[in-house]
Amino acid sequence: MTPHSLAFYMDVVTTGTVLGVRPTDSPGRVTEVLGPDFSQNSFDDQSMFRDYGLAEFFWHRARADHSWSGHHFTLQVHRLAPRGGSLVNEALRARYGRFTPRVRFEKLRRLLHRRGVPLPEIPEIPGNAPYYRTFWQPDSQVAVSVIGTYGEYTTPDKLRVGDVYSIQAPVTAAEVEWRKGLAG
Repeated sequence: MTPHSLAFYMDVVTTGTVLGVRPTDSPGRVTEVLGPDFSQNSFDDQSMFRDYGLAEFFWHRARADHSWSGHHFTLQVHRLAPRGGSLVNEALRARYGRFTPRVRFEKLRRLLHRRGVPLPEIPEIPGNAPYYRTFWQPDSQVAVSVIGTYGEYTTPDKLRVGDVYSIQAPVTAAEVEWRKGLAG
């Protein structure tokens, strides 16, 4: 058995879901699985996200009278370093147990490699390099952002080089190609 939260991260990277919830699922479906304990935020009447502590789900719609369409989710892993496992949603803790304050990328990558799940590095968005590095799982379209080097005011003080910063899905092949084009 993989200890603590590593099993959760492995499941997310392998499946592209959080407890089976896809990035495209409705707000109702996400709440059905993750529960009613969330903070809801909107930028305008066409975008919304719900913050479940570790996990955030994002939606958009063409107009205020249209239904929400799932856009992506992000696991804000960096939040665990200063705040600990109590930040993790009850549904996740019930399934996976205790969450550690930091996740070492090489350990996660090694465990995924043993399962036959590759995580090749893709170009970082220029404004984030060299402080962050991104690794991508093409089948699940999940990206893992990792601290590449320390930068005052740029990277969290409580994370070390090689710690996972966040996990996001989906990151499509088209976005990977776009990043490659930016990198030159």
